[in-house]
Amino acid sequence: MADGFVESIAAFADNLGPAFLQVSDNFSPAGMESLYGYLRKLPVDLDVFLEVRHPGWFEDGNQLFPLLCDMHKGLVITDAPGRRDCTHMYLTVPMMLLRFVSNRDHPTTYTRINEWADRISNWLDRGLEEAYIFLHPGDEAVIPELTVAWINALNGRCGLQLRPPFTEQGSLF
Repeated sequence: MADGFVESIAAFADNLGPAFLQVSDNFSPAGMESLYGYLRKLPVDLDVFLEVRHPGWFEDGNQLFPLLCDMHKGLVITDAPGRRDCTHMYLTVPMMLLRFVSNRDHPTTYTRINEWADRISNWLDRGLEEAYIFLHPGDEAVIPELTVAWINALNGRCGLQLRPPFTEQGSLF
């Protein structure tokens, strides 16, 4: 199965960013050996981030985080208003992938964006090399608005010069 996954993303070549693997909410630490076996079959040079959501992965003494460090694989940070346990602050590689779950109407959305921009700025000062943010809103129509909010926060707090996306296509004629 790992070979099929690697073959399916190989066509992206130099345009491939980190791969994002998400296991089921029901996949608990009891499956650690099978997860380890799967990850071990992936190429060492493939940037992979794993998202786990079962609460057992976030309990004290869990061996997943050190294992991912040893394998040079990333751990997705999931920031969702209703699941604060998945919002860990553990970087297993000098990159981060944040899955930011929100919508424009949630009262904490913009506060959380600003807090993340501050945190990312701090992590950049301490050696973070790359940051990826995956927006997962309740309504796809808000993605441009949230993207602009993220860009403004990151530019202001991290000294970046990210450009906002084009939201409208100009005339072709």
